[in-house]
Parts: sequence; C-alpha cells; structure tokens
Amino acid sequence: MTRRPLALSAALSLLVAVGVLAVATPASAANLLANPGFETGTLSPWSCTGGLGSVVGTPVRSGTKALQGAASSSDNAKCSQTVAVQPNTAYALTGWVRGNYVYLGIDGGASTWTPGAAAFTQLTVNFTTGASQTSVVVYTHGWYGQGTYFADDISLDGPGGTGVPGVPGNPSVGTITNTSIALSWGASSGTVTGYRVYEGTTVRATVTGTSTTITGLAACSAHTYTVAAYNASGESAKSGGVSATTTGCTTVPPTPTGLAVTGTTNTSVSLSWSASSGATGYRVYEGTTQVATGTGTTATVSGLATCSAHAYTVAAYNASGESAKSGAVSATTTGCVNTGLPKHALIGYLHASFANGSGYLRMADVPSSWDIINLAFGEPTSVTSGDIRFRQCPVAECPNVESEADFIAAIRAKQAQGKKVLISIGGANGQVQLTSTAARDTFVSSVSAIIDKYGLNGLDIDFEGHSLYLNAGDGDIRNPTTPVIVNLISALRTLKARYGSGFILTMAPETFFVQLGYQFYGGTCSGCDNRAGSYLPVIYALRNDITVLHVQDYNSGPIMGLDNQYHNMGAADFHIAMTDMLAAGFPVANTGVTFPALREDQIAFGVPAAVSAGGGYTTPAQVQQAVNCLVKNQNCGGYTLRGGTSPDFRGLMTWSINWDRYYNWEFSNSHEPFLNALP
Repeated sequence: MTRRPLALSAALSLLVAVGVLAVATPASAANLLANPGFETGTLSPWSCTGGLGSVVGTPVRSGTKALQGAASSSDNAKCSQTVAVQPNTAYALTGWVRGNYVYLGIDGGASTWTPGAAAFTQLTVNFTTGASQTSVVVYTHGWYGQGTYFADDISLDGPGGTGVPGVPGNPSVGTITNTSIALSWGASSGTVTGYRVYEGTTVRATVTGTSTTITGLAACSAHTYTVAAYNASGESAKSGGVSATTTGCTTVPPTPTGLAVTGTTNTSVSLSWSASSGATGYRVYEGTTQVATGTGTTATVSGLATCSAHAYTVAAYNASGESAKSGAVSATTTGCVNTGLPKHALIGYLHASFANGSGYLRMADVPSSWDIINLAFGEPTSVTSGDIRFRQCPVAECPNVESEADFIAAIRAKQAQGKKVLISIGGANGQVQLTSTAARDTFVSSVSAIIDKYGLNGLDIDFEGHSLYLNAGDGDIRNPTTPVIVNLISALRTLKARYGSGFILTMAPETFFVQLGYQFYGGTCSGCDNRAGSYLPVIYALRNDITVLHVQDYNSGPIMGLDNQYHNMGAADFHIAMTDMLAAGFPVANTGVTFPALREDQIAFGVPAAVSAGGGYTTPAQVQQAVNCLVKNQNCGGYTLRGGTSPDFRGLMTWSINWDRYYNWEFSNSHEPFLNALP
C-alpha cells in the first residue's frame, strides 16, 4: 500500500542488489582480465548470455573497440569472464559503461550500477576474496527491456592466482550394457589432477584419465552425465551433458487415465484411476514427492493437515521404467473453520490513521458492501522494535475524525452486521523487521493490545519495503533461517493460537515478494535483490492458517507467469496470470522446492480503487473479465489456467475505501453486485 497516491514502487527497480564494499587497496595493480578493452575484435574469453553480446567500433571509450550488450525483455545480456585469484586478497574491479541500467560486479559478491549514462562513466567495485577462494567471475550486464548498453576498459587489479583447470570436452558415450555406460571426454587445459563424473550433483566416478565406465546401473534406466576437472586450486565448471539409457528395455506402461478424488477427511484424500496395461504398480505424487505406491488402482494419502489444499498425479511402472505422470487433480481436506465471510468477499483498506489526500471517512460511514475492513495502519515505534502502535487520525489532519468511543462503537456495529474489522500492520512507511526474539515477543504483545482494545477480528500483514528479506544461502521456503522470516512466522502462529480458529489472518504482499519468486529467489540468486520472493516461506508456514492472501496486483513491474511470458499490470491478463500462480503452485527459482497451491477460498487479488490510488488501475470490466476466467474459465484471452478453475475464489481487495469514496464508489458499486452474482 502507499500513503502517497502517486509514489509508485516498480518491481523493476528492486531487482538488483546494489552495493560497493569498502575494503583495503589491492595488494598489487595488474589487470588480470584478458581482452579488457575488446581490442581483439572478438568477445573471447568473455561469454555473453543469449548471444546478445558483440564487439563494436563505436561508441568506444578508448582504442577502437568496445562491448555492446543488447538487453532484451527476457535477457539482461550478461557478459562475464572467469579469472584466477588468490585467497584473502583485496582486488579492485573498474570499468567504463554507457547506457540505461548498466551493472558491474562479481558473481556472488559486490556489484554497482548506474541507472543511465549518456557518456562513458566509470564504475568501481572493491572486494576481498574468501579464505579458500581461487577464482572469481567478473560480469557486466544491462537490464530487461532497457535497451542496449556498452562497456569498455574493464580492469581487475590485484595478484593473479594459479587457477582451476579449463572445462573438459563434452563427454561421449561408448559401450552400453544392461548395467553400465562407458564415457570418454576431451582433456582440460591447465594443470589437471583428475576428473569427476557427475550425475546431477552426485559424483559417480573420480579418475585421472579421460575415460571411465559407470557400473552397477539398473536395466533400461536413463542417465545424464557431466565432467569437471580439478586441481589444488579447485574444480572447473562442468562440461555439457550427455544422456544415455542402459539396455534391457521392453515397454514402459502407458500413462494412467481417469485420476479422480473419491473422498476426503480432515487428514486424508482418497484417489482412484484407470488401470494401465502392462503395469506392475503405481506411484502417486504430490509435486515431485512420491506420497503413495501400490499395485491396485486406488490409494489414500493420509497424515495431512486439516483444511489443507493438495494436488496429485499418478504414474504407472514396470521393470522397463515409469510412465509419464497423469494430469493433476486437486483436493482440500475437510475441517475448515467457518470464518463468517461470504463466499466471495469485498475487502478494502480504511485510512484510519491518516487522510492521504482522499479525505477521512468515519467508520460508521463505511458502506455495508465491504466485508473486510482493514484499518491502516499499525506502525512500529522503530524498524526493529517490534512495538506496534495504532492511533486514529489526528484532528489537525482529519477535522471530522470521530471520538475513540464512537470509533469503537462503529466497529461493533459493523461486526453486528457480520463484517470483519482487522488491524493492518506495515504499509509503505511502516517498516517492521523482527530481527530478534525480543522484537518478536514485543510484536505479539503490542498487536494483541491493539486487537483487544478495539475488539478486532484479526490481523492483516502488509509488510513492504525492507521488512522482509532473505539471508544468502536461505534457499528452502519450507525451512527458512533468516531471523526476520522465522520470527514473523513464530509471532503469527502465537497470535493465531491465542485468539483461536475464528481469528482472521490476511496478507497483502506485492508481486515482487511472491510471484517474482518463480524467476528470482532472494536467498539463492546471484546479483538480484534479496527481498525477491521473501513472503513465500511465511505463506508456506501459515498456509493452513491464512484466511485470505490478496496480493497487490499494482505498483509492479512486469512479472513472469507460469506460461514463461512477462505480464504487465493494468489489464485482465496480469490478474489472471498472477492469481493462477497461487492456484497452481510453482517451482521456486534455483531451489528445487515447489511453492504449493493454496486453497481456492484463500485466494483474492488487489487492485487500486481509482487512478489516483496507485499504479496499475484496472477498469471494472477488465477486473471482472479476470474473475470470470479464474472462476469459470471463461474469456481468458488465450491464457491457459494451470491451476484449473477456482469456483471458491475469495474475492477482491482494494486500496482503498477512502479512494473509492473519493471517486463516487466506482469500485464497490461495480464489484459488490458482481461478486454476489457469482455461483
């Protein structure tokens, strides 16, 4: 949310972690980069992603050549070079760049950038290598959709290292039997101690020569191998892969059909499917995890959480291998608590503590069309205190503000009508970082005090800005380690337990903190903002406790959907693609972990009430097109729903009720009857 109607925050500007480390001067000054000014007329030994790098004769900073990177909407034209360095040593990386959004840095370390340089501008990054570090990858790149950039005279100053060997030649396959595969490859350049043969991340063989035979394999099984060379300085990058299948195959059974949910309980889901010819057994999967196996055509998956959403596939197998997985079916265990909300709800934020240019609206004057009213905002006394305070808008800013007694009485009147009133924590100006257990405990006690004082129905989490982030290496949404994430999860679980099953918990993250996690995840990605996708572990931990997740589909840059296309805010397509990601679930970038689908009744999306309320305003017709696609699979504009239809889709959220009043109630007058008419 934003307190200032036109103070927009585009996700594009958040994607790059920018910083220059202040370290000692390099031990010596000698440019370690080959072809630093591209004067050879070729890129070598630089490599550029997407084939988007080239050497040009103009513009140049010095000499007759420079690098040109043609960044596209899907590739930032990253050009890099690997250099041997010495451990525990200071280095200085400098370069001259020109163009929009140009970056200079090292993989996994410091970087810097310029948002726009009409002429060549020098960038500098100082860093110190790690205790065992023997190589570093230097890079420069532009940004998605920002056009061409140029770079020249790039220098890495400091003492050189011995260096790891060069990358071996791609392996080739020799003799194959039922239980073995023979491999050979081209030798690496440089000093080589030996070679490691990998299958995925597992070492299958270590040899000193350039060939080996992998044995002990199963008949008719598929394998993919890569090779890396190593010496005392470290290991080279892996070669390209080669795939082979052991002999002894007969026929893999066909993919099972007719998968269906036959029953649910509080803790189990029962399934059935049609038999596959030649199958000796079946495996049931949730995502990539096998959850059941057997020889019959039914299975019951048990030990599940009450009121939790699941999606299953089934595959047949025999001695020849496993079939492809069937299409997925979804199910939700029983035992869901009746929240008292309508099937399709209208949710809005009320400027209770400020006016924001749209004018103050008394609680008693909020129309009955609003089912959840989020009081904006409870804010901390300091960023890391965890001490949340809420006050009504002061008279100087809101001359028509009601008394506290009238405010509380109006809340009671709304609740008597079946409406839910929540305290929303955070907002654009309310940075909340629970960096310690003390802050966590203060958060719980101070939020409880607000809820108790005003008799509220629950809590809305609207953490924005730098409230949530991921420490480097925190790569599993199921087991987060970053304190601000861990402490928030603990605090919300405590509040849920304190107030019981009727406690309403909603969240309003921006797309940057949720859907962007499909492409970038802050705990594992190199060179991206460590806040990318940082709500995902919180949502995952509370996936059975969240009443409604209404992502802010506004103030957002382009976001990649499950169709691997970028979608832009302000039209039905954006809301369809972003919401479908929550209904289908998605793999979290560079982690090997899947963010699971949410229940349909937990999913809503947010839009600005009017053009002045935020970037990404969407007309009522476009909003309703998106909802009809999600609920009925109608008028989806060519987009295919990966998560299937969602007849229990919870509804619509807006920033804000005040802005809706300012624009003659366009949002609520359009959408409240529309939602009520949905099946």
